Amino acid sequence: MHETGGPEVLRPEEVPEPTPGPGQARVRIDAIGVNFIEVYQRRGLYKVPLPATPGGEAAGVVTEVAPDVEGLKPGDRVASVGFAGSYAAGAIAPAERLVKLPAGVSTRQAAAVMLQGMTAHYLVDTTYALKPGDTCLVHAAAGGVGLLLTQLAKRAGARVIGTVSTREKAEVAREAGVDEVVLYVEQDFEAEVKRLTGGRGVRVAYDSVGLTTFEKSLRSLAPRGMMALFGQSSGPVPPFDPQRLNQLGSLFLTRPKLQDYLLTREELLSRANDVLGAVADGALRVRIDREVPLARAAEAHQALEARATIGKVLLIP
Repeated sequence: MHETGGPEVLRPEEVPEPTPGPGQARVRIDAIGVNFIEVYQRRGLYKVPLPATPGGEAAGVVTEVAPDVEGLKPGDRVASVGFAGSYAAGAIAPAERLVKLPAGVSTRQAAAVMLQGMTAHYLVDTTYALKPGDTCLVHAAAGGVGLLLTQLAKRAGARVIGTVSTREKAEVAREAGVDEVVLYVEQDFEAEVKRLTGGRGVRVAYDSVGLTTFEKSLRSLAPRGMMALFGQSSGPVPPFDPQRLNQLGSLFLTRPKLQDYLLTREELLSRANDVLGAVADGALRVRIDREVPLARAAEAHQALEARATIGKVLLIP
């Protein structure tokens, strides 16, 4: 993209194949994960230097490594959320940000689960560590993160209340393990949460929607509950008076991002291997909504922005 704007600013171009520098590896890309962060960057909400090749998540096969790289060789199947422009047939990544894939995981599955799976993992495991008996609220429960977060929350022993926009998405959310599905176009999710919790509220709200759900999510929390705002698909939340947290029950508010939960290679491998291992043994099901040719990346963005997807969208070179 040479400018910010609508999906039409995404245009396929031929560029020279990148050469890995010190500590880097080049990967032939098999599948690319499409995420809302690229939509935010394309719109100009998140600033990136232009021109830019979007994307950080992908999986494929190593084709070249820098001389100083150890433990990685051409032919290794890898995935990462740290590629420098993954909307491409080949891309560079720091070798320390690449994760080798277990035998039971395809490159398509890996591209579909790395970013969203590790996001769900840190939210459930670290941001607010769910435990048996907790009740959580998951917005966009039939989305890519929502489906994975629900499965990990159930693994932790929690009760899940999930919001969705259609009856089709409600059925998909139930299949993933959501205990109580709220169709928010027909029901007031705040009132439903209070009803389903006997007026107590939930311990944590996992909110990737932002503008249209933020206030009611806060009011759905139990005293000392946590609001984990990890996205803004409906738009950014306006300036906020922290006194609201006091008034609503000494609440906690956090705005996490994945990079801060992958600060070391050890943390990256711990999260990635837990997620990929669960995919390999069937404990974590990955739903791929559609695969779109890379040259038609604009179509993938249009589908994501229209909330017309159930699960992950992949680009295929």
